[in-house]
Amino acid sequence: MAGEVLVAVAVVVLACGVGGAGARRLGQPVVVGEIAVGILLGPTLLGWVWPQGQRWLLPGEVLPYLGVLGDLGLVAFMFLVGLELDFGLLRGQGRAVVLVSQASVWVPCALGALLALGLYGSFAPEGVGRAEFVLFVAVALSVTAFPVLARILTEQGLYGTPVGALAMACAAVVDVVAWCLLAVVVAVAGGGGAGAGPVRALAAGAFVAGMWWGVRPLLARVVGRRSGGTGGGGVLAGLFGGLCLAAYATDSLGLHALFGAFVFGAVVPRGVKAVERAAERIREFAVPVLLPLFFVGSGLRTDVGALGGGGVWLWAAVVPAVAVVAKWGGATGAALLAGRSREEAVLLGALMNCRGVTELVVLNIGIGLGVIGVELFTVLVLMAVVTTAMTGPVVRALREGRGAGSGA
Repeated sequence: MAGEVLVAVAVVVLACGVGGAGARRLGQPVVVGEIAVGILLGPTLLGWVWPQGQRWLLPGEVLPYLGVLGDLGLVAFMFLVGLELDFGLLRGQGRAVVLVSQASVWVPCALGALLALGLYGSFAPEGVGRAEFVLFVAVALSVTAFPVLARILTEQGLYGTPVGALAMACAAVVDVVAWCLLAVVVAVAGGGGAGAGPVRALAAGAFVAGMWWGVRPLLARVVGRRSGGTGGGGVLAGLFGGLCLAAYATDSLGLHALFGAFVFGAVVPRGVKAVERAAERIREFAVPVLLPLFFVGSGLRTDVGALGGGGVWLWAAVVPAVAVVAKWGGATGAALLAGRSREEAVLLGALMNCRGVTELVVLNIGIGLGVIGVELFTVLVLMAVVTTAMTGPVVRALREGRGAGSGA
């Protein structure tokens, strides 16, 4: 068994490495190639073309082990997402951040809820209530991938520009709001009777308050003593242990473990070299080695060939279209109301439309809770790939065609 796990890990990590390199050559974020490879290793391609080969490379008995490793990578990744949130970006942006971030959440939520009402009869698993199904689809359409957006801005030369700073600030707010909404979905869908949802929502609020006003000052005092240190094993072990304990805490509260890891990352002190070095070590291992195992887990749940008849494929076209219109249109309209130029508003809307890994995380939570089934999971994964892959080329075309680069 150990040998089979090692072979499977090697295949996944190397394949995702090749896919990421190929995506980079095509001007796409690395994550697009990694997600695509994860899908192709599943029933969509490998399981269809060479089922025996797929069973040999990824036998069913090793999948639970890959799942545990992938979940560990995902917990570390969500910690890094929280750590990357720069609350300083919110200063001086004022009205624009409020308008664009809230429009980027609530317009997709509203259109997603309307879309979910049409999807419910055909896609909701048996026994799933209308409320949790509609709420989950609404949240799924509201996501913006903060970490992927940061990399796109860097690659496009927009990271330090006014529009780049505004995009990052808005994405930070969207991430926080989306994860809070997702915690509510988990609370509602997690069972335990009619009162379980409000109780878990209150537990989530208490956890965030405790982390912000209790753990954050404590961490500041502890890591402050190591501000001149090397960020060695002690800080690394402390951060990793802390994120695991935070994840365990929210899991025990009936929330999702990823919520705890994300909040822990958000409260870790910034600007401390020891913390930055330790976080970079976590990134260097978790992102290229462990996170691809999560992509393959998502890919094994994604089966494009099983989408069925024309009606399902019609939904597969409608869902990405609604997602793009809601996010891009909502952010663009809000930016115009905030007094931004038309070119900058359209560019900002295109940036906010990026969904990336964050969307896959949300979708895996949904299918794990049983709120959505395999067909809708596949449709929403395709939406995530399309909206992420289109961001870079669209932004590049807008800057070249409308001269946004000079003002950005």
